[in-house]
Amino acid sequence: MKTWINLSILFFLVCGLQAQELSFRLEELTAPDYVQAVEKSSKTCILPIGVFEKHGPHLPLGTDLYIARELALRAAAAEYTLVFPWYYFSQINEARHQPGTISYSPELIWKMLQETLDELARNGFEKIIIVNGHGGNNAFLNYFGMAQLSEERDYSLYWFQPNYDSEVLERMEELTQHDEYDSHAGNRESSLMAAIQPEVVHPERAGQQSGVDQDRLKHLSNVYTGIWWYASYPNHYGGDGAKANAEAGALLLQSVVDQLVKTIRTVKADEGVPALQKQFFKEAADPLKTRQ
Repeated sequence: MKTWINLSILFFLVCGLQAQELSFRLEELTAPDYVQAVEKSSKTCILPIGVFEKHGPHLPLGTDLYIARELALRAAAAEYTLVFPWYYFSQINEARHQPGTISYSPELIWKMLQETLDELARNGFEKIIIVNGHGGNNAFLNYFGMAQLSEERDYSLYWFQPNYDSEVLERMEELTQHDEYDSHAGNRESSLMAAIQPEVVHPERAGQQSGVDQDRLKHLSNVYTGIWWYASYPNHYGGDGAKANAEAGALLLQSVVDQLVKTIRTVKADEGVPALQKQFFKEAADPLKTRQ
C-alpha cells in the first residue's frame, strides 16, 4: 500500500513537471504539445522581427534579431505565450550599400509577413503581438498594421511599442556615457547586446568608424526623402558603442521586458480590438447601412 502511494505521488509529480515544461518556443514543440501550448497561451503568439544589417564595426549583423527574440523569450517565461522563431524578412533598403545586408523586395517582405500571420491564425492563434527590433521597419509596420483593415481577418494584430524610462537611461549613462547620436549600434543597442550575447560584441572596434550624424541634407526643410538615413549615417552606425557594458544593458533589457509582460497580459484579456474589428468588417461589407 505504501509503495502504491509512493508510485502515485511520483506519477503526479512527473505529470506536473511535464506540464510545467511545456516550451514557449514554437520550434521546440511537438505537434501534440503544440495543441496544448496554443490553449495555454490563450491563443496568443509573439512574432519577434529583426533583420540582417550592419551595426557599426563592432556589433553582429543579427543584432536586431538577438534583441527582439530575447525580449520575447524573457517575457514569455514570465507570462506564458508562444514565441515564433527568428524572423528576418524586413525593410532594409537603406543599408544595401553595406556588406552582409539581406534586403528583400518590398513585395516579398509584405507577402511574407501577411502569409506568416495567416498561417499562425490558421493554426489557432487569435492574437498576435509583433516585437520589432529593427527601426527601419517602423514606417512599414505602421502602414502594414493599417492595411489589416483591407479585408476581414481571423486574428487581431498588436504591435508592442515600449517606452524608455528616463531614470533607467540616466542610470545607463552613469555606467557608460552620454551618447549624443545614439540611434543605431550606439550606446543603448551595444549595451543590450553586451547583456544578451557578449561573445559577439567588440566594443574595442567601436571607434574604427564614425557614428556622428553627417547632416548632409541640412539645406532642405519641410521635406522627406528616402535617402535621409544614408545622408546622416553612411557608415550605418549612429552613436558610440565604445563604453557600452552588460550591466547597463541589463537595466534597459529588464525595463522593456517588464513592459512586454504587462502588454501580453493586457492583450490576452483584451476584448475591445476583436469586437471593434468584427463591427468594422460588418459595416465595411455594406457601408450604406452604417449608422450616420
